[in-house]
Amino acid sequence: MKSNPNTAAVNELRVSVATYSRVLFPHLENGTMMLALERKATVLEDGRINVRAQPFGGGVRILGLKPLKEMLGEVQFDSERSKHEQDFRILIPPSKWETVKKYCLFHLEIPDDPELESMPDRELVEEFEETIRVGLQSDQYTVQPVGFVIEDGPVWTDNWYALGHLTVRVYRVFDVYITDVELCKKMIAASQKYSDDEFGKLALEDARNGRNGRANTALTLPLDVVKESYVALPPEKRYAKIMVDDHKLDESVLVVLMDVDVPQYQRM
Repeated sequence: MKSNPNTAAVNELRVSVATYSRVLFPHLENGTMMLALERKATVLEDGRINVRAQPFGGGVRILGLKPLKEMLGEVQFDSERSKHEQDFRILIPPSKWETVKKYCLFHLEIPDDPELESMPDRELVEEFEETIRVGLQSDQYTVQPVGFVIEDGPVWTDNWYALGHLTVRVYRVFDVYITDVELCKKMIAASQKYSDDEFGKLALEDARNGRNGRANTALTLPLDVVKESYVALPPEKRYAKIMVDDHKLDESVLVVLMDVDVPQYQRM
């Protein structure tokens, strides 16, 4: 990622901790394993429309601030939004990164951890409601933890709430298998309803109606096609947004492809 013109202070790092889910289901007609992603459209400040797909998931919620305060002295969130939602997106001295990373790896491996939200269910429920207007139920899917991804090399964040901060990341990755046939049908239908261009116009309409200029839906693609699209690139060029079947995939899709080598990621 290129340097951001908004230079971050050299004495602080932004730490982003998230759970990402590789949402999978077999195609109902041919059995092909499908990967479901969250497709987002956003009207940018300059009027351009950004449409991209990323894994289901999001920021880990901090359930108890006391241990982090003892570690850091004070917890400085990267934005008022993160502070309000208690998302683990905080600013730290670079010297504290290894300590914070070890803390996250320890607690995120504990189901129902009292200090960090360690399971993906809340985010899944919220995002299925946003994307396909479905109230996801626990008997419609299974969850299996598959590992961690660490991004030790700081990169400039493109998060609109925290532009200008060099960011390191910890991801807890899960495999989520959709077992409900009707839900699989709805995901495919939602994916096929709009091209990226058509979907972007929904965000533009949202902005013209005085709202935040955003839209969300699902995108489903054959898992093998997604993998092959990345593997076809040299490893040093994989960390990028790419087009697959006329859809733009965010580089974060690589997080859930645990068997695809990416130099920027340490997989555990």
